[in-house]
Amino acid sequence: MEQPDGKRNLFRIFFYDCPPLAKKEHHPLTGKAVDFARTPTAKWRLTLHHELRQLRKVALRLGYLNERTGHWTIRPDKLKALLAGKMARNDLTESDVSYEAPQKGVDMRIGLDIASLAFKRQVDQIILIAGDSDFVPAAKLARREGIDFILDPMWASIREDLHEHIDGLKTVFDRPTEGKTDADKI
Repeated sequence: MEQPDGKRNLFRIFFYDCPPLAKKEHHPLTGKAVDFARTPTAKWRLTLHHELRQLRKVALRLGYLNERTGHWTIRPDKLKALLAGKMARNDLTESDVSYEAPQKGVDMRIGLDIASLAFKRQVDQIILIAGDSDFVPAAKLARREGIDFILDPMWASIREDLHEHIDGLKTVFDRPTEGKTDADKI
């Protein structure tokens, strides 16, 4: 909330994620067993979650991964080349194929937190850092309740009609290096 001197107090930082994939699968190209719980990305995310739990004014909100519907997938550019006949299956490398397990419960937690903050009048501004538009109904609700709603899409393009559901658009993070994630840089 805004103070008499014009400064704002931080209510809380909500961080939404899922625990990393913890199952074992065989890679479809190499046949090698992959223990996802032991990957550098899984270890990094577990460490991140542990550190976030220790921080003041940070709330870690974890959904879950639907491991039952997880599947191996080919990178879109490689799939396009395969379908166009520009490459053969034998040209695929281990890194061209990845395992995907859909997140569940994260969007619902975001929506519930936004609604709760708005209805309880606990904040006067929400800054959402997100790369998709699944939050639109919650943003509309918050704005109807008088909350200033700012979106940082992390350099992702947003639909043109999304502008009508937010009060401001601002990206404050540096544009990521192509093909690299923060976990890759560690």
